[in-house]
Amino acid sequence: MNAQTQPLAAESAETAAPAPAIQPPQMPRSLAETGLSPVMLRDILLKTMFRTNAEQISVLARICCLPVTLVQELVDAARTNRLIEATGTLHATSGGEMGYQLTDAGKSRALDALSQSEYYGAVPVPLALYREQVRRQSIRNISLGRADLQRAMGHLVLPSGLIDNLGPAISSGRSILMYGPPGNGKSSISNGIRDAIGDRIYVPRAIEYAGQVITVYDPIIHTAARDGTEDSAPALRRNANRFDPRYVLCDRPTVVTGGELTLDMLDLKFNAVARTYTAPLQLKASGGIFIVDDLGRQADPPQKLVNRWIVPLEESRDILALQSGEKFTVPFDTLVIFSTNFHPNEIFDGAALRRIFFKIKIDGPDQENFLKIFALVARKKKIPLDEAALVHLLRVKYPTIDNRYANYQPTYLIDQMISICDFEGIPYQMTPALIDRAWDNMFVRDEVIAK
Repeated sequence: MNAQTQPLAAESAETAAPAPAIQPPQMPRSLAETGLSPVMLRDILLKTMFRTNAEQISVLARICCLPVTLVQELVDAARTNRLIEATGTLHATSGGEMGYQLTDAGKSRALDALSQSEYYGAVPVPLALYREQVRRQSIRNISLGRADLQRAMGHLVLPSGLIDNLGPAISSGRSILMYGPPGNGKSSISNGIRDAIGDRIYVPRAIEYAGQVITVYDPIIHTAARDGTEDSAPALRRNANRFDPRYVLCDRPTVVTGGELTLDMLDLKFNAVARTYTAPLQLKASGGIFIVDDLGRQADPPQKLVNRWIVPLEESRDILALQSGEKFTVPFDTLVIFSTNFHPNEIFDGAALRRIFFKIKIDGPDQENFLKIFALVARKKKIPLDEAALVHLLRVKYPTIDNRYANYQPTYLIDQMISICDFEGIPYQMTPALIDRAWDNMFVRDEVIAK
C-alpha cells in the first residue's frame, strides 16, 4: 500500500478499547502442579544448594522460584532419603529459620546431576504449561485503537493513511513488510508500534522439554516490571498469591535485528559445557515484536530468511531441534516486522510475498512536510530558521537530486550546520553558504578516483 504524505496530527482520533486483562500463570499448590518429575525437582534443589551454599528454605524458595511450602516438601523428601540434613542452627537473620546442608550422599548426587546438566536455580516451566500461558497472552489478543498509535507516534510526521494500514496489521498479529527509500522512518515506525502496544506479559525464566532446560528470560531483551518482580524475599511474600514466580512480569518484548541476523540465530543454542539450551531470538520475542531491520543486508539471502519463517508465519508454531536431532514444536506468537530499502520483487518470489500478510510502502515526504520536519528539528536544536537559506536549499540544491526529499535529511543538514558553527566559533545560524557546506557532506560525488 502506498500513501501520500501528511502530518500525523491531521489524523482523527478514536477512543481505544481497553486491553483485556491477561490471566496470570497460577502459583503451583503442589509439586505435581509444577508439571515436572520428582527427580528433576530434587536434582535442581540439590544442585542449587551445592552451587550457592544456600541453607534456609526461604532463600532456596527465592532462588528456585517456588513457594516456600513446596521447597520445604522437597527438602523433607530429600532428608528422608538422607541427601539433606538439618544443621541444627537457627539463623537469627532469617527469622529463626532452621539451616540445612547436603550430606555426602547429597553432594555425590548433586555432582552426578551437574555432570548431566549444569542448570540450577529457577525451576523451569514445562512446555505444555507454557503453551497455555502463550494462548492467554497472545499478541493477537491485543486491542489497539487509532488513539494508541497516534500517541506512540505523535512525534513523527507520517504518510497519510499509514495509521489506517498499520492498525489492522498490528491488531491481527500478522507479519508486516515495510519498504521504501532509505532514511524515511521505517525503523522509527517499528519502534512506535512497539511503544503503542505497551502492556505486559509473563515470561518464563526457563522452559522444560524432554528433561532438557531452555532458558528464555533475558534481561537484555526483557524489561521486568518493577511492581512485583524483584527477587527479594519480601517481594516474593507480597506477591506469593499473585502468579507463579517461575515467570517474570515484563513489558511485551521487542527483538531488533539488522544486518547481523543469520539463520543459526533462529535455532536453539546449546552450551556444550553447561549442557543447557538458550532460546532463539523468536522464542524470546514471544508475545511481542520481532523486527528484522535492513532486510537484504544480511549474509543470508532474504528469500532464505523468509523461507525459515514459512511454517511459523502460517501455523503459529515453530520447529526446533535438540542436539540429539529430536524435533519439537514451540508456540510462535510474534508480530514479525520486516523493513527493507529494496523493492519486494527484487528480494522475494511470489510465494514468499504471499506469506507476508501486510505490505506497506513508506515514501519520503513531499516539500510541505519536509519543511515541517525541518522546522521541528531546527526548533529542537535551537538554530533559527532563515528564509534565504531555505529558498536556496529548495530552489538550488534539491533540484540537483530531482527534488527527492527524505525524513533523515533535515536532521542531517542541521547537525552539519551546528558542527560548522561550533568549529568556526560563531552563534548557531542558517545561511546559504552553510547550507552548501552541509549539503556537500550529505552526498558523495559520482567521480572516478585515480588508483
